[in-house]
This record gives sequence, C-alpha cells and structure tokens, in this order.
Amino acid sequence: MQGLKPAQSYIDSLANFDDLLGTIRQAENAAQELLSETLSSATSEKEHPNANPNVEKPQSAVSPETSTSETAESESTSKRPALDELLEKLEALIGLENIKQSVKSLINLVKVRKLREENDLPNPPLTLHMVFMGNPGTGKTTVARILSELYCSIGVLSKGQLIEVDRSGLVAGFVGQTAIKTTEVVHSALGGILFIDEAYALTPEIGTGNDFGREAIETLLKLMEDNRDDLIVIVAGYTNEMNRFISSNPGLESRFNRYFEFEDYNGDELDEIFANMCTKSEYVLTDDAKTFATEYFHLLYNMRDENFGNARHVRNFFEHIVTIHSDRVSGLEGHTRKDLITITLEDLKCATT
Repeated sequence: MQGLKPAQSYIDSLANFDDLLGTIRQAENAAQELLSETLSSATSEKEHPNANPNVEKPQSAVSPETSTSETAESESTSKRPALDELLEKLEALIGLENIKQSVKSLINLVKVRKLREENDLPNPPLTLHMVFMGNPGTGKTTVARILSELYCSIGVLSKGQLIEVDRSGLVAGFVGQTAIKTTEVVHSALGGILFIDEAYALTPEIGTGNDFGREAIETLLKLMEDNRDDLIVIVAGYTNEMNRFISSNPGLESRFNRYFEFEDYNGDELDEIFANMCTKSEYVLTDDAKTFATEYFHLLYNMRDENFGNARHVRNFFEHIVTIHSDRVSGLEGHTRKDLITITLEDLKCATT
C-alpha cells in the first residue's frame, strides 16, 4: 500500500517518543523537588525569623488603624521646611527691602488668621493671589519660590511647589485646546504656587483680533475659584504692562489685590551681587579690579534703560569674565592656584570693551 513507511521507521519513532517522555518526567520530578525545598525553607524562616542575621528585616508597614490620608499628611508635615530657615533665606537676598517687609507682614497675617480659627473667631475673606511688577532680573521668581516654601511651612499650601509658565505654557493653537492645556498646568500647581511670567502677553493690545489668551484667562479664573483653598497664583511682568493686564478683566481685578513692586538694583547692590558670585565660585579680585568693578556697576545703574537686566546682567557679565580669565590662564606655563582663582583688572577691562 502506498504511503506506508517501513516498520522499522515506526519502531524508531516510538523509541524517540519514549525518550522524550522520560525527559519530561525527569524535569517534572526536579520541579517537584525544588518546590518542596522552597516550601520547607519558607516554613523554617517563618518559624525562626531571626535565624539569618544577615537578612534585613522589612520595614514595618502602616498599621490598619492608620488611614492613607493620615500617612500622607504626616509625610507632608515632616517634609515642610522650617519657617525660621526660610525667613533667613529671604533676609539673605540682596536689596528688596520693601518686598521682604511685605512678605513678612503677609506671613504674620496668615499666622494670626490661623490662631483666630483655633480660637473659634471669624476671619474676613482673604485673597493670597499676587501681582509681581518690575523689570527683569529683580528677583521675582526667587521670591516666589521662597513664598511657596513659606506658605507650605505654615500650612497654607499642602505641597509648596512652584510651577513656572508663560503664555506658551497656557495657550494652544486651536479652539478648545487652550482650556485643556491651562487646566493641566493648574492641576500640576495644586498645593503650591503657579507663577505666570510676562502674564500681560495673555491680553494683547486691542485690535489684534481673536486671541486664545482670553480663553486661558477665563479658564484660569474659574480654576482659581474652584481651588482657592490650596492654590496661589502669581502673575509677573513689567509694571505698566501688568497694570494694563489686570485692568483688562474684572475677574482679574477682583482676584489679584496684592501688588509687589520690585525695584531695580542700585549700583552698590549690583556690586554686591557680583562679589557674591565671585565668592561662591572661589574667584578673588585684585584690589584695583574691585575698584573698577564698583565704578562699573554704578555707571551701569546710572545709564540703565528699559532693557536693563539687573541681576541677569551681572550674571552674564560674571560668566563673560570667567571665559576671559580661562583664556588668559590657559596660555600660562606652570599654573598656580593663585592664577586659577585671581581675576585681574585687565580681565574686567577686557569684559567691558
């Protein structure tokens, strides 16, 4: 009959199949033995938990009586920075005396409100949203970051993070997307401060046509009201532009009633900022270089215009000097430690030309 193989072929196939079954049985027996040893070891460890001193004991879990919210609150409280340290950090900032006093008064106001609550006394409505006005480089972002930590420290904010955005972080390019984008940003800032730099860009000059910035503002206003117990919004920018921005919408005027004016740093303050940058990076100015730097920063302040960068200008100037210093020192033979840290009068003159 066609299609039938020789008998010997079937016999060989059966033999191979029998070998395969034997291999499977061996693997099964090995697995059973391994499982038995594992169970035995686990039982022994359970009965004698201290049998192996080199095995770390697992950290104790939260007891069933402790709720998740209580645990989260405890962890949040333990991470809060100390109020005194944050106030020292604020005080250490160069200049900004009027800002420091305003912040301290605001902190005192919040602290007394909490004391009144504890004594069952009523408190008038309080809005903590703020407007920071001033030129670039005057410390607005730095103060906002310290404020977020301060409010977290006294329990006004639950997390204390600072979320920085500008128009591009809130406004999308298509109808309906701006509300979604703004909502996502606000939700990321819950428990902290939302810092909107150059906020006036959300309200372009009249006559520029339809703009999605107004949609961002409307969405923001609603979310500020919905989350007023655990969200602070700070809008920042040039003084004149911010006044126009706030007056462009009645909702903005009603929610932002605390204004902080950040003045330009004067010549002495600019010189002190520069000296601090040098000290922090372990650079030393020669005596004639110090005199030159002081004169330069006073001249810079007296000749400032609307493009004056304040501390940003000082930082750029410092970085330029470091580059000039590196070019000079790299050409020396047998560098000494003094060469590596000393900034000369020639370095400064080269940076100002």
